[in-house]
Amino acid sequence: MNHEEFQRQVDVSRETFERLEAYVALMKKWNSAINLVSPSTISQIWSRHILDSAQIYELAPEKPNMWCDMGSGGGLPALVVSIMSKDAHPELSMICIESDLRKATFLRTVARELDLQLTVRSERIEKVEPLSADVLSARALAPLEALCGFAERHLRPGGVAIFPKGENYRQEVHEALENWSFQLDTYPSKTHPSAVILKIGEISRV
Repeated sequence: MNHEEFQRQVDVSRETFERLEAYVALMKKWNSAINLVSPSTISQIWSRHILDSAQIYELAPEKPNMWCDMGSGGGLPALVVSIMSKDAHPELSMICIESDLRKATFLRTVARELDLQLTVRSERIEKVEPLSADVLSARALAPLEALCGFAERHLRPGGVAIFPKGENYRQEVHEALENWSFQLDTYPSKTHPSAVILKIGEISRV
């Protein structure tokens, strides 16, 4: 997939698309130095990373005020969500939790250059004070059981967590349900035939 195919799949304004292009350019520029994404995926960056993150934004509830992305790394999905919401929902505040200082610097650089309402916390997730976020996301960070613990800490009552998962997601759900209760909706991924996106609410410890 190239950027033209992305435009056919995702309806965004010209300004939003130009910001996404600028983000992709910055990611390619920085990637050789700090390995934001696997070098083998750079050639499929629009499908493997940008579209994969855009579909997370599309599943979010309408008009959240605070979104927290955990283990943001190179900004997937945080920067894509922040770029897409800039015109459509400018009130959205994005908080990235990223303990790697080099990756945190990259996130701050993109946020500054693209004028995004995004702040970065260079701390461990369990050390950040509870954020009471409306939406929580994490991409390739931890098993669902651990993510539920983070969600209990940082998600407000009534908020939702959105986690993309691979083909072993059923096993992760099964293991998480041993310690947690939650409402679960499952959506097929647009980018991987065996992957899904889990949308989870009403998370509580059993």
